[in-house]
Amino acid sequence: QVQLVESGGGSVQPGGSLRLSCEFSGGTFLNYGMGWFRQSPGKERVFVAAISWRGGDAEYADSVNGRFTIAKDNSGNMVYLQMNALKPDDTAVYYCAADSTKHYTPSNYVETRVNEYDYWGQGTPVTVSS
Repeated sequence: QVQLVESGGGSVQPGGSLRLSCEFSGGTFLNYGMGWFRQSPGKERVFVAAISWRGGDAEYADSVNGRFTIAKDNSGNMVYLQMNALKPDDTAVYYCAADSTKHYTPSNYVETRVNEYDYWGQGTPVTVSS
């Protein structure tokens, strides 16, 4: 059974940086595209960033494009989200998710739809406040 464990959340002032990590276990990591999503109190879980199973292609939400970077380490079974120039609006619980690929999934395909992800971590909170 695939398990995902996030870490790296915390409190930071506006303009600061954090790096979230997600450790994957229980499956073949190369068979999964990975994504980061976030959820604020009273709101739906929304897409933040995602990366292809090979790790060479990524997509970002408009709200984080240019500030956040997703990376996938296929040898270490890890996915990261580097978050720079953080804003109060970035405050949320951040979730790591895994999307199982099919034999026909192109190596550059990036899944951004929350309902297409198969496995989820428990979430790590991020608070951006002065």
